[in-house]
Amino acid sequence: MAEARRLLAGDRQQELDLGLVVPVAHAAVLGPAGQAGLFDMSGRKRGRPVPAAGVLKTCSRVLFDAIAGVYADLGFDALDDAVFRDLVIARIVEPTSLLDVDRVLADLGRVSASLPTRKRTLKRCCDGRYRDRLAGLCFAHARAAGDLSLILYDVTTLRTQAEKEDDLRKVGYSKDRSVDPQVMVGLLVDRQGFPLEVGCFKGNQAEKHTILPIIEQFVARHGLGRLVVVADAGMLSAKNLAALDDAGHRFIVGSRMTKAPIDLASHFRWYGDAFADGQIIDTLTPKIGRNADNDPATRAEPVWDPGTHPGSWRAVWEYSRKRFAHDNRTLTAQENRAKDVVAGAKAPRKPRFVKATANGFSLDLAGIARARKLSGLKGYVTNIPADVMPAAEIIAHYHDLWHVEQSFRISKNDLAAAPFFARRRDAIEAHLTIVFAALAISRVIQNRTGLSIRRFLRTLRPLRHATIQANGAIQTLPPVLSPDERAIIDTLQTEPPRH
Repeated sequence: MAEARRLLAGDRQQELDLGLVVPVAHAAVLGPAGQAGLFDMSGRKRGRPVPAAGVLKTCSRVLFDAIAGVYADLGFDALDDAVFRDLVIARIVEPTSLLDVDRVLADLGRVSASLPTRKRTLKRCCDGRYRDRLAGLCFAHARAAGDLSLILYDVTTLRTQAEKEDDLRKVGYSKDRSVDPQVMVGLLVDRQGFPLEVGCFKGNQAEKHTILPIIEQFVARHGLGRLVVVADAGMLSAKNLAALDDAGHRFIVGSRMTKAPIDLASHFRWYGDAFADGQIIDTLTPKIGRNADNDPATRAEPVWDPGTHPGSWRAVWEYSRKRFAHDNRTLTAQENRAKDVVAGAKAPRKPRFVKATANGFSLDLAGIARARKLSGLKGYVTNIPADVMPAAEIIAHYHDLWHVEQSFRISKNDLAAAPFFARRRDAIEAHLTIVFAALAISRVIQNRTGLSIRRFLRTLRPLRHATIQANGAIQTLPPVLSPDERAIIDTLQTEPPRH
């Protein structure tokens, strides 16, 4: 080593410290033939060979940092709770149980808190009113990024892994015909699907009884004035609409098909049941029962006015040829099932178009004819006058409901909000709070990158930081990003233009 230093100093060479020593093969520097080598190794023992370099571990730190950046952009770091943040990010990356979160976080390069600490975080989530604080931050983000004059509302059910019912988890109506106890969840979003408010209700509570508490809570929290609320036909009840109207809010809800013969009586009398594709009829619908506001003896449809027609709401009906074909296929299948029940070929579950009489079952021919007459029609009820919003815009705003339906699909499929194993109400509320925060982050990621949250994860999760050990030195090396991957990260860090 002394001779080597002398030679280096004599040649005025400099060293470049890379911080990483790579083992090289031993080679002796020889002089002319017959002379000894540069170093005299006689009598010395060769040292131990340097072990080969190896990878100690890898992690998806790029993915964690990207999601954590969105978490901070939304202002969620104001909660000052790193354990809660890690639980939210783990829910987005790979939804799993509270016991298995440490594995997911380890794959992201994080050291997870202990299981008791995670449980205390769920309790702190309820005691610290995290959901209220998150709702305020989500509202501030949505207000800065867009227009909150129109909001969308829908409900869904979340199945639980409970064997018995309690005060919250009840067996109720479920689209997948599940008989497990469930909870009802109401979600309020802006017109882009960004979550604003979430509420938890009993599993057997009717959908129409959930909308008013959510709206009142949202308005009281943020001190808002008039809103336009869009919801489906499940929220259509005289009490709900009257309460929204009395509070000064506007609404657009789907109308039930049973209202069509009353609303369109004048049209059927003067024009029959023939409609053109895309035809729109702007008329009235009674608030309760029937009234004389829409007189079939008058050919022209009345124009709704709240002062002139206090007993009616404005109704907009649209005919679609594509919907007509779909409705007829569905009615044909229902009619065939009804015929099988009447003929005894199927168990009498009393499907649609089957009448039970003293002599057995019979086919409801009048009901079939009435349903086919209304095929292709879709109705909407609102308290917005025609001079404020035309009928076509009413229909377009109602169709924005797919945004809230998409948010529910993200919550159920990508975030695996259900089924869940929580038993106590505070644990269930904490679970929904984590899902609520994860949904907000997922929505921002999708809006900024244009990628679904699933594709976003598939793109960034394979990018791994590698921790390697070579010649006793340990160093972590970042992955090499492709131009497309770099573009995704840059887009995610850039706030989209506000409108």
